[in-house]
Amino acid sequence: MNIDEIKKLPPDAKRQFVKYAQKLAEKKKGSQVHSNFLKFVKHVWPQFIEGSHHKIIAEKFNDIANGKIKRLIINMPPRHTKSEFASNLLPAWMVGRKPDLKIIQTTHTTELAIRFGRKAKTLIDSPEYQQIFKTRLREDSQAAGKWETEQGGEYYAAGVGSAITGRGADLLIIDDPHSEQDALNPEALEKAYDWYTSGPRQRLQPGGSIVVVMTRWGLRDLTGRLIKAQGSDVLADQWEVVEFPAILPSEKPLWPEFWKKDDLLKVKASLPVQKWGAQWQQQP
Repeated sequence: MNIDEIKKLPPDAKRQFVKYAQKLAEKKKGSQVHSNFLKFVKHVWPQFIEGSHHKIIAEKFNDIANGKIKRLIINMPPRHTKSEFASNLLPAWMVGRKPDLKIIQTTHTTELAIRFGRKAKTLIDSPEYQQIFKTRLREDSQAAGKWETEQGGEYYAAGVGSAITGRGADLLIIDDPHSEQDALNPEALEKAYDWYTSGPRQRLQPGGSIVVVMTRWGLRDLTGRLIKAQGSDVLADQWEVVEFPAILPSEKPLWPEFWKKDDLLKVKASLPVQKWGAQWQQQP
């Protein structure tokens, strides 16, 4: 029905038409938010400043959700929405799509992992989220780093080195497994990899997915070890790797909407060459 035909309708019929049109638009938006990660981000985070790298990350997360990718590594610089995407929005969106999903979320400290869990839990309880998803948290599930859904889903937050025995995961999220202090210590890097192989990797359910989102620190960091391992055995986890340098080969900023080149150059001038190359350019 075109606009001229709508104008000719009686007042009652016109009101009914507008009412049904609004419901249809809301249903369509809900479907898009449910199936598309970037649409979800924009729905629950109106102040979000979109960059081209966010579109790429969102497409990879869509592929994780749809089972097209099972092993994903994203290397990106600090302050480019790494943890907001991977540790807050991704688990909330994934458990919204599949309320019985079991998630293990890890980062370099338990305190930080629990903070991420609290943010995801708060988001799930928000009106914006409840407007789209049927996922509901159990009333007796109050812990920020350990909560369950009414539909059987679970979320568990842990720091590197923490015990994760007795838990299974359909989705394992690893966000910045190294602290700056650990990154300067080869033994600490080795311990993080040993913990990964003896802990969270063994908790993954058959068919489960792993997402690693981190800043590079050196050739022996978790990304470096995982890439080396995949090359030594064709049966080992084979990773899709996405790297985002803060300043692109074109000399333009990765996220010009937020980071101006002059600001990035000031960061570069303030850091040792090794730190700029690894942490900001993903070139350890």
